[in-house]
Amino acid sequence: MRLHALCKKTWVMSLLVFALAVSLTPVSQAAASLSVSQALENQNNSVQAVKGYVVGQPTGTSTVITSNYPNDYALADSANETNTDKMVYVQILSNLRSTFGLQSRSELKGKSLTVTGTLTPYFSHPGIKSVTSISTETGGTDPTPDPTEPTVPVEDYYRTTAGKTGNTLKTELHNIIDHHTELSYSAVWEALKKTDEDPANANNVILLYTGRSQAKSTNGGGVDDWNREHVWAKSHGDFGTAMGPGTDLHHLRPTDVSVNGTRGNLDFDNGGTEHSEALGNYFDSDSWEPRDEVKGDVARMLFYMAVRYEGDVSDEPDLELNNTVNNGTAPYHGKLSVLLQWNAEDPVDDRERRRNDIIYSDYQHNRNPFIDHPEWVNEIWN
Repeated sequence: MRLHALCKKTWVMSLLVFALAVSLTPVSQAAASLSVSQALENQNNSVQAVKGYVVGQPTGTSTVITSNYPNDYALADSANETNTDKMVYVQILSNLRSTFGLQSRSELKGKSLTVTGTLTPYFSHPGIKSVTSISTETGGTDPTPDPTEPTVPVEDYYRTTAGKTGNTLKTELHNIIDHHTELSYSAVWEALKKTDEDPANANNVILLYTGRSQAKSTNGGGVDDWNREHVWAKSHGDFGTAMGPGTDLHHLRPTDVSVNGTRGNLDFDNGGTEHSEALGNYFDSDSWEPRDEVKGDVARMLFYMAVRYEGDVSDEPDLELNNTVNNGTAPYHGKLSVLLQWNAEDPVDDRERRRNDIIYSDYQHNRNPFIDHPEWVNEIWN
């Protein structure tokens, strides 16, 4: 079993979100900032200042809560607005939580703010992302982060997990990584070209099971092409390629088309016949064993899926790990005892960390906790 070298401590950007509702800003001020209504109509990736009122924290595409905020995420649109169709959701950096988070500053509800950022959907809802500044009615502004410098340690992303173990920890991690930005299945092609880029050749990606470096341009359905592998088999829960679990980059990897076809929807376990094209990978009628170099990667992807998807949203499955194979279309994946073994034997490496950072910063804006904290696996499942 190959052991991976540990990398230096990684620093990343965490997120805060809140909603702005329609502002009653006089027309004379419109040149300086858009109203929320204007922002809703212009989700065109332009950078604009938008003025509105903080109204609460969204917990879903069409749900905004106005009290008992579970964390410093707050999405709001207007002082007394309750219709989420008239709200714009705002993504801001975590170094602003103490100043603009509703858990820390609940008195901000109903207050007027001007937010400058990119007009683009967030949480599958009209939004403002990549926020560069926020100003209050009195004119005070937040410190604008330097985009070339990391702003907060990764530990800040998990600060609410302190002292939690078992199912309590699992629930808290779910709350942290839930509501990520969802990609279309077609957008996954381009994302994988970045997340799985060969560090030795920027024109290639590394294929998961074979380890082969292959041209990014050869994605498709041909025998020697690469395609999009659902590590948590999409039939295990019957979610297909729907936005959400079917397009979640944390378990989608580029793989050789024919190798992917052999793996199919098999559960994971040790043993079987070595694959002639993907040496080091073994399979039989009910299981697949990946090569040693990615055993831990596979396990941590499945641990992520079992935490991220808890069935608490109507169109999402409740995915769970079990200690069996032949799970079929049930929302289960195995074999848990083997996955725990693989997590221990194949530690997190630099490539996993880099991939986690890219998904977080450039695409979904959530992280795989078990790459950042592989020890949490045993806190939850042992």
